[in-house]
Amino acid sequence: MNTYKLKVGNLERELPIMKIKDDLAIASFVILGDTELIENVAPLIAEKLKDVDVIVTAEAKGIPIAYEVSKQLNMKSYVVARKSIKPYMKDPIVEEVFSITTQKKQVLCLDKSDGEAIKGKKVAIVDDVISTGESLKTIEDLVKKAGGIIAAKAAILAEGDAANRDDIIYIEKLPLFTIDDNESISILE
Repeated sequence: MNTYKLKVGNLERELPIMKIKDDLAIASFVILGDTELIENVAPLIAEKLKDVDVIVTAEAKGIPIAYEVSKQLNMKSYVVARKSIKPYMKDPIVEEVFSITTQKKQVLCLDKSDGEAIKGKKVAIVDDVISTGESLKTIEDLVKKAGGIIAAKAAILAEGDAANRDDIIYIEKLPLFTIDDNESISILE
């Protein structure tokens, strides 16, 4: 199996390279369950977030980093945009998204109480990876619909062209990979 060695903070991870289209592959970065990585990168993100009131993330891979960053910033809570409307949600705020990793249309939504928690507040959107920016844009739309003010957008990694953006905070770059007709994999330049 092809892998990519990622150095993030003072840690290294060997990421499997996974084909997502005939000619495109990604290094699969999964933070769920990686306590060591979360504890090491959260302070790096937190120190770059200035003057924010609340952290917002998307379900599910963003949850551990949002939790630890909110702890680093001495916040009592953070908000999670859910991937489906739950029966307990009252008057949910909903947006649709097409993400590179799910490859299908999905929704992100906030319960009315979560919307009220961010109304008028300076929000930092925190996630594991920013790639195409579609999920990030959807969360921005949710925050704006709820009356929140986008103060920062941060992730552990910026994948592909996202690393060229000047409106996001990230710790390390993650390349995309091309796959040729012979199934050879190389870094997309």
